[in-house]
Order: sequence, then C-alpha cells, then structure tokens
Amino acid sequence: MTELELYRWMALNRAVEERLVSFYRQNKVVGGVYRSLGQEAISVGTAAALEPQDVVAPLIRNAGVFLMRGYRPRDLFMQYMAKAGSPTGGRDCNTHFGDVSKGVIAPISMLGAMIPVCAGIAWAGREQGKNLVAMTYIGDGGTSTGDFHEGMNLAAVWKLPLVVIGEHNQYAYSTPTREQMAITDLAERARAYGIQAETVDGNDVLVVLEAARRAVQHARSGQGPYFLECKTMRMRGHAEHDDARYVPPALFEEWRGKDPLDRLRQRLVERQAQLERIDQEVDREVEAEARLAEESPMPDPSFAFGRVFA
Repeated sequence: MTELELYRWMALNRAVEERLVSFYRQNKVVGGVYRSLGQEAISVGTAAALEPQDVVAPLIRNAGVFLMRGYRPRDLFMQYMAKAGSPTGGRDCNTHFGDVSKGVIAPISMLGAMIPVCAGIAWAGREQGKNLVAMTYIGDGGTSTGDFHEGMNLAAVWKLPLVVIGEHNQYAYSTPTREQMAITDLAERARAYGIQAETVDGNDVLVVLEAARRAVQHARSGQGPYFLECKTMRMRGHAEHDDARYVPPALFEEWRGKDPLDRLRQRLVERQAQLERIDQEVDREVEAEARLAEESPMPDPSFAFGRVFA
C-alpha cells in the first residue's frame, strides 16, 4: 500500500468521525460517539497488513478497520443513527456490527473478551487448514481484565496465529496508565506469557504498518501469537459526552504535535497537490454518504422482534 493510499484511509477515518460528531450534536445519533482522533494510524496501519482471508475484530475506536475491510461510510452513519439500512437493521448502534464474509467479527462491550474469541477463531482456522491470522485490539485498561490474560495465555500455550494490538492511549476512561499498572509498557504483560511483543510509535502509520507486517508474518508462519503495543494518545474523552477535564492540557498539547495525519503530510510535502486532491475527494465522499444516511428510513416497528431467538 502506498503512502498516499495510507493517507487517504486515515483522512477518511477522521472525516467520517467528524461527521458522526456533527450528527451527535444534532441529536441524530442514538447513544454515544467514540472517536479515534489522533489514533487513526493504528487502525489503518494494522488493517493494511492483513490479507483477505484474515479475520479481524475491531473495537469502538477502530472505524478505520471497518472502512478498510469493505464497509462504506454510510454503514457507520446509519449504524450510529439506528437506521433500517444499517448493518444491524437499526440495532445495537456504534461499531457493534460485523460480517464474516468481510472477515470482520462484531465487537462487544466487555473489553478483553474479543481476545479469547479471536484465539478460538485462530485455532479453528488452523484446524481447518486455513492460512489465516486473527487480529484484535485492546486498550491499556483492557489489559487488566481476566479475559485478556486468559486469552493471551491460551494463545501462547497453543501457539495460535493471533495478533493483538495494544492501543496504549494513556487513559482508561479517566484513569491514567500510571495508576493502573506498575509497568510502563503493555508489551511486558504479553512477554510474561512467552508471547513475542514489541512497542512502537502508534502515531506514525509507516512504523505501525511495518511492525504489523512483522506481527502478521510471525503469527502466520506458525511461531505463535504476537502483541504489538502502539503508544498513542486518546485526544478526546472516552466518548463525546466526556469533556476529558481530567487530562492535563499540557498533555493534549504535547500529543497534538504528533498528529498522525500531520506527520504523514510533512513526509509527503512535495506531493501537496495530490494530498489536497485526496482531501477534496474524501470530503465529497463523506458528504454524499452522510446525505444518503440521513435520508434513509428508520426501522419499521414490526421488525422489533426480528432476529430475536430467545
């Protein structure tokens, strides 16, 4: 994938979320909006390392993963607005949707739970002779859950083709990392189970992509799971309803200078005209997709009990 393509995916990721915030402030969103502002390089860089046969379970801050696996901006808009045409037909909202044909497993709210799920997918794929890698994500706070530790240990013992992306975004809701754990790198938790792990700059998409490729190759070649810690910063509150007043302003200012889109723009400064064209194309695409989503109908009330099995 070229640098310009990586830039486009990150720009689309950000533009989609900015439009979602606009919808939220207009009371058009059902529930909350969870952004990945300043973290787009992680979703884009890791998803770019996957092959079509691979399976991925994104979390609430991985809109870029959904987009790169074949979903359109309209799918995210309609999902957040609970429209009939959304991936879940107006149910569950935000990013709680998936499609096995796209290799996307729907996330659930219990952080850490997708790691044993993806360990199971990795095991099943190996038993079926499929050359697949399973990938999922976890925040720094989520590495303290029991599911994280049980899933990582199981994957290590069975040497499963699992890649776990640790998004070290400094805060688990309002709790800073230093008050969650006595270590500075999440990778240490993976190494405790005998898992290959490394820590990289999560705000440099090229660094993330290179590391993600190493991780995927390691897992696919039968060497067992891989944990990739991406150091970053959550540049908004936990969700749009949270003003993040617990974060020192100086910390936001420090990380604002590490913005992943700005860093790639600086690297591609000699291709300014192409970057501007990409920005314009993304703006047009998001505008058209948002209009389509807004004009789409809400679910018919008679469908309320559809897909209910118990």
